[in-house]
Amino acid sequence: MYANSKKTICAWCLGVTQQRNGVDNVSMIVNLLLVGGNIGRPGAGTVCVRGHSNVQGDRTMGVWERPPKSFLEALKKEFNFEPPQKWGYDTVETMHAMFDGDVKVFLAISGNFLSNTPDTVYSAHAMQRCKLTAHVSTKLNRSHLITGERALILPCLGRTEEDIQASGKQFLTVEDSMGIINPSQGFLPPASLDLMSDVAVVSNLAHATLGSRTTTNWLGFAADYNLIRDAISRVIPGFENFNARLASEGFFYLPNAAKHRIFKTSSGKAKLSVCPIPRHHLEPDEFLLTTIRSHDQFNSTIYGLNDRYRGVFGGRRVLFLNPLDMEARNLRAGQIVDIYSHFEGEVRKALRFAIVPYSIARRSAAAYYPETNVLIPVRSVAAKSNQPVSKCIRITLTPSDSVEARHFSKADLDRNMDRVVPRVP
Repeated sequence: MYANSKKTICAWCLGVTQQRNGVDNVSMIVNLLLVGGNIGRPGAGTVCVRGHSNVQGDRTMGVWERPPKSFLEALKKEFNFEPPQKWGYDTVETMHAMFDGDVKVFLAISGNFLSNTPDTVYSAHAMQRCKLTAHVSTKLNRSHLITGERALILPCLGRTEEDIQASGKQFLTVEDSMGIINPSQGFLPPASLDLMSDVAVVSNLAHATLGSRTTTNWLGFAADYNLIRDAISRVIPGFENFNARLASEGFFYLPNAAKHRIFKTSSGKAKLSVCPIPRHHLEPDEFLLTTIRSHDQFNSTIYGLNDRYRGVFGGRRVLFLNPLDMEARNLRAGQIVDIYSHFEGEVRKALRFAIVPYSIARRSAAAYYPETNVLIPVRSVAAKSNQPVSKCIRITLTPSDSVEARHFSKADLDRNMDRVVPRVP
């Protein structure tokens, strides 16, 4: 099918990247597309599926711990200051730096840091070692319960709420998975008239902190987001005439060198990658666990306890196993087990999970996150990207002594060999 295809798109998500060899996985996908001529061809190419509409938009705007010199020079010219030249920390490095006392202030703009990071206990201790933890948030989440010596919660407007500032009603822009810039405007009445937008919170913090030491009109940014987009148009390539293009076109595509078969390599041509094939030598009692999301979940936000995708209702502490693996190890549907992860001699545990038979690969297991984040070692990361390895966790199982297991009948198990048990306690 692929050899005969003239337009092929390869799409992937965290199952590919949250592996020790995650970068190599992506390289091999690109190899496949290159040998088929599917880079730079209309209707073909790569699609890295993102869970949030603006994930890659942050990187485009320079939210990266390793900004290029060209970006720093553009910032210096636009805002008349000397940007720091030293690289910062990625998420995993930040946790280590907080734990070691090198980072003393944690400021989060939205997000649920604790529930989205690996090694939950380590992450919690790292946050607690800060002098100050502050969250600009649309709603309460578990990260707010784990604080530094002092803690702030700064409630802000959500994207669906009207954002009215001094110059009138405002709108934001987001970058989607296709590299398209779209406007985003709230329409619901704010939950409170006292709520500030996240833009206004950051702008007022900067104004209060820098005072006369800056020539940037931070309060002007808070009053009129068009001024921010004007500054972006002078700093970020591809955003020239930002406001005018939104007004006339409504949206626009960002530049894409690969689309035009422009490859910034020494030869000017695309290069294939050579990657080793990983081998997992599991012990007889070991499985490889992947963390997943349920149907009633968006990132770390859990809206309900049902997963109609997989037929699980009323609970989330479940472990999906292949029925043949269950039979070989004398495990029963509904049996309660404790999960232990193993990495470089360290053992972590997550207690009381009900087994659900599922058509998953042999020797594999799956469970929901963030409940199983506690099993992911903070040092288990992908080569080159430092991405936590949340899709490849060595685990063993032991029957839980604290809860009497619910036993499904053999008829239940036979009926559900190719799907999950309808209901799990």
